[in-house]
Amino acid sequence: MENLDLFYKPNVPKAPVQAPWAEELPFRKYYVNLFIDNSNLKGRPVIVESNPTYQNLFGRIEREAQFGMLTTDFTMIRSGSIHKSNGGYLVIPAEELVKNLFSYDGLKRALSSEELVVEEAGERLGFITTKGLRPNPIPLDTKVVIVGNPMIYQTLFALDPDFKELFKVKAEFDIKMDFNNVNIKNYISFICSLCSKENLLHLDSSAIVKVIEYGARLADDQKKLSTRFADIADIIREANFYAKKDNSNETKNIHIIKAIEEKNYRSNLIQEKVNEMIKRGFYLIDTEGESIGQINGLAVLSLGDFAFGRPSKVTATVNMGRGGIIDIERESKMGGNIHSKGVMILGGYLAENFAQDKPLNLTARLVFEQNYDGVDGDSASSTELYAILSALSEVPIKQYLAVTGSVNQKGDVQAIGGVNYKIEGFYEICKAKGLDGKQGVLIPTSNVDNLMLKEEIVEAIREGKFYIYPITNIREGIEVLTGIKAGEKGADGKYPEDTIYGMVEKRLKNMAEKMEKSSENKEKNNV
Repeated sequence: MENLDLFYKPNVPKAPVQAPWAEELPFRKYYVNLFIDNSNLKGRPVIVESNPTYQNLFGRIEREAQFGMLTTDFTMIRSGSIHKSNGGYLVIPAEELVKNLFSYDGLKRALSSEELVVEEAGERLGFITTKGLRPNPIPLDTKVVIVGNPMIYQTLFALDPDFKELFKVKAEFDIKMDFNNVNIKNYISFICSLCSKENLLHLDSSAIVKVIEYGARLADDQKKLSTRFADIADIIREANFYAKKDNSNETKNIHIIKAIEEKNYRSNLIQEKVNEMIKRGFYLIDTEGESIGQINGLAVLSLGDFAFGRPSKVTATVNMGRGGIIDIERESKMGGNIHSKGVMILGGYLAENFAQDKPLNLTARLVFEQNYDGVDGDSASSTELYAILSALSEVPIKQYLAVTGSVNQKGDVQAIGGVNYKIEGFYEICKAKGLDGKQGVLIPTSNVDNLMLKEEIVEAIREGKFYIYPITNIREGIEVLTGIKAGEKGADGKYPEDTIYGMVEKRLKNMAEKMEKSSENKEKNNV
């Protein structure tokens, strides 16, 4: 009633130059600023904030220009996503949150105090001192869910003592799931839902089988299915295009296969260039014949969205000396720590099997030929050991075979990663140079469950054009590579002379004797 004149002004002429918005200013104090509207909400609010800036999270107080000044009032107070989620749940991407330092700090303060304050970030830091609004704090009762990769979690857990107190519940999501009837039904349900939602052609049974196989391929495991549904969906969408192009009423297996092949074709330029250089002889890779101290190793090159196997020639030379096993990659600072560890393990294996009654007077040099990018990982340690055994025994290795697998000091061949890419990489080279029905790959037995090869290679194996040899230990592998028995120690503790290990033992014994004579002659000359 004290301001009744604002509402009733009879016979009062308007100011001739008054701005239209100026008439509303006296009445703003009677307006209602609807801060949060949950009138249509069913259940608790669930808010996903994909851009968690400080203003988007905690709201802001807007200002407008009037007569050259910035003014504000309570009608310009705007809510943030944490206000909208009050009483419910707020989901924030971890990576985006840590990019905004004010946001992360403000979120911790709000959760600790259980209060929400609408203010500018500069005011909180004391940088802005102009007179403005200070709304009362709002009680906070929100469950905050931060979604991100494990690396961010581990970093915050280790470096921020407040993090472990505020975010106590951790849930990890696997990128693989078991290959069983329940999950197969879930896969089929996902496929049907995707087709219905995006108006795609539905898949027939043969196409569904190929999609499930592709899911196992992404998981690199016959007993697992990948949960990378975005990649699965992309293949189905592309296959739908090819099906419609063929005027088909359904997406069939040939369309799924074509979509996968075309996806690889768009990304495999580097692989084609490498294979071309091998075929033309720029990279020296042998796929026929036999050679001493030389073997085909297998590596994986990753290009982000695409990976492929590339064969590499591994060579070993040995001579009398006390240098042990020299890793040329490490000496040239092109070898990683894990690769260096794998090479050092070889010395332990040789010492246990051939140096129990004599010193290991040996200098062996190992190198990945034509390698200019560096080497890491221990997946070639068994390959390097085979090359050393061949060089010591002077027995040639079959060059139409390639090897992958790490080894321990006891000679057990251990599982490695990327086995499908490695097999397919060597197969492509053999195919380019001509399949002769003898080529193949030695892999660890423990990697058999990871085999999810291309249809072409499966067919070649079925027809006897290509082979895969599961290997459990070094003895099995050297027998496959040379065609000669590895040998077992007899009652006298010696290996049979006509075996690989017998020849290695004899060579090392001769080296030890020559080194001893050389040392004696040197001592005599010094005297």
